This record gives sequence, structure tokens and C-alpha cells, in this order.
Amino acid sequence: MTLAPEISKGVWLSGDLHVHSRHSTESTNNSIPKILAFAESMGMGFICVTDHDNHVKGDVANHTWADYAYHSDSLVLLYGAEWTTTRGHGNTFSAQPYDHQLFYDVRDQRDTLIGRVKNDLGIHLSANHPSGKDNFGFSYDLVSSIEVWNSALWEKNLNAIMIWDDMLSSGRMITGRGGSDAHHGYPDSTEQATKNTPERNFNYIGTPTTWVFAKEKTGEAVIEALDKGRVSISVNPKSPRVEFYADTDGDGEMDMMMGDNAKAPTRPVKFTIKLAGTTLPDSTYTIKIIKNGRNVETLAASGDQILLEFVDTPEENGRTYYRVVIEGTATPFPEVPNSMGISKNMLGLSNPIYFNFDPNF
Repeated sequence: MTLAPEISKGVWLSGDLHVHSRHSTESTNNSIPKILAFAESMGMGFICVTDHDNHVKGDVANHTWADYAYHSDSLVLLYGAEWTTTRGHGNTFSAQPYDHQLFYDVRDQRDTLIGRVKNDLGIHLSANHPSGKDNFGFSYDLVSSIEVWNSALWEKNLNAIMIWDDMLSSGRMITGRGGSDAHHGYPDSTEQATKNTPERNFNYIGTPTTWVFAKEKTGEAVIEALDKGRVSISVNPKSPRVEFYADTDGDGEMDMMMGDNAKAPTRPVKFTIKLAGTTLPDSTYTIKIIKNGRNVETLAASGDQILLEFVDTPEENGRTYYRVVIEGTATPFPEVPNSMGISKNMLGLSNPIYFNFDPNF
């Protein structure tokens, strides 16, 4: 597979975009040093600790961000919080510290005012667990991404996927991303254990893992990749990452990847799906092609190097989007031993490739 220069220059980075530390009051035994040490041990490239802003009355700058341990030599650390409101929750992401207090203070105002403050601050706003408890109840015109995969418990995300497809079908190019929403770590002693400690074995950092294709390993590049939809999600950091490309002019070179938008050609388009990373040699993976919210083709593949192709013709005049779902047996993740059981056969998601979408919608 040959990639055009504009989609070949960059680096794939793994991370988690929804994690809670001791600065969220319901979190237990999950200090920032524990979070960062685990992410580093998994070879992750970025992380955002998103503590509930209402637990500190909006002052995350002097709590989570000011924590002596909030630094890393190997991780890109984003600045953000879980925006916790009466109309649901969202996560904020930024490459640099910003005045989160301003955003917290308008949490119960009209969407138009919230949008102006968000834009003035220059932050990326993402809708959290849109179909679950504390679902995002604001206009989706406010957000640049949706948490379509929250925690290792896959089944609770089915309605979130439906909401995402609804937003995509409406013409919104909204990035789908994941987040473990991990709250609880292992205690340092048996005396520190709580009733929630067992959750650590089922759901923790990286269940799921969000991957971004960034121009470089910087906070600005990670945010840019989120904005552009150059993102895929895997069930854990050891399971294969799905990459999704298209060759629109038939020259044999892939010129589009996830998040890209182009005018539909008047000819069939060849798409390529790659499973990068560790596949299980004795397993068969099921690859579902989703076109405009509907499963239009199902493929099967096995082996160490999985590269699949399919051909389809986007609508010449109307909008068309394609995305990919991967199912099968997850690569073992003994660091979170019970996560595989509750994720069942869900392995990965791509973001869409778009045709004829209005970038100014």
C-alpha cells in the first residue's frame, strides 16, 4: 500500500482522553503518578486527566493541572476537565493551559453564549457518554467530537454509535473518540481498598485506547488530529489499530484517510483497511463496512499482516461517508484482566472518510 505524501507524514500515538484522578472526589486510589506511570508503561503517547470541574468549583488550574506530578518525559499531557453540568457532561481538551473557570461559569447558560466562550478560549469540546447517565444535553453544534466508546463495557455504547451516525448523516463531520472513564486504581495497602477497587480489574486506562495520527508528537498536533478526525479506537493498547484509506483517482496511491473529505468522483473508489499492530495468528477478524449508517459489506481476514480492499461508488451529488468496525478476539490485556470479558467481540472503530460534505456546515 502506497500513501500520498499528505497522509504519510506523521506518527500514530495512543492515549486515553477520559481519566479521573484523586482530584475527582469519587475517584479512589488513582493518583496522577499512578495514572501517568501506567500510561507510560503501555507505551502511550498522550493522555488527558479530566477531573470533574464541579468538584473544585471550576478551579482545575489550581488542582489537577497544579498537581506536582502532572508532568512526563514521554507522554504528551493535554489540559482539560470533565465539564459537569445540569445538562450532562463533556470533556475539554487543549494543548496549553486555558482559563477553564470561564467555561465552568457559563455551564448553565444558553448554547449560543457557551459557544462564544468556547471559541474565545480555543478549546476542543467533546460530548461525553452521549447515551448513558449524564448524557450530553447541549447542541451538537458545540462539539468537535463525541465519546462513542466509553469504558470497557461495550454494550452501553450501542446508542452512542446510533447518535454518532445520526450526526454524521445530518452533515456534521464530528470525530468519534474513546475514553476509559477510569476512576479507581489499586490501593497501596489493603486498608486503602474501597468497594470500588474491583472496578480496576474491569476498566482502566486504555480500555478503550484512542489513536491519533498526528503530524508530530506535540499537544498541538494531537488536538489538530482530533479536530480533523484522524482518529481510530481499539479495545485496548495491545489490540490492532484500524487504519482506513481511499484512492479516489485510481492511480494506486491512497490519497485520503480517516477524517478527510473530498468531492465524490464519478467512478468507483478503492478503499483499503489495515490492521496495524499485534493480531492473533489463529483468529479470524470480522470487518464491517458502514456506509451512511448501514452495514453494506462484511469481510473476514486472518494472519499477521492484514490488508483488505473493497470498492464502492459514493453518491455523485448527495453526501456519503464510510467507516469501519472490527470484531473478533481481543489481544490479551493482563494489566486489566477482566476487561476483555465485558468488551466481548468489539475490537476497533475507524473514523469516517467523507464525500461531498460541506466543511462550513
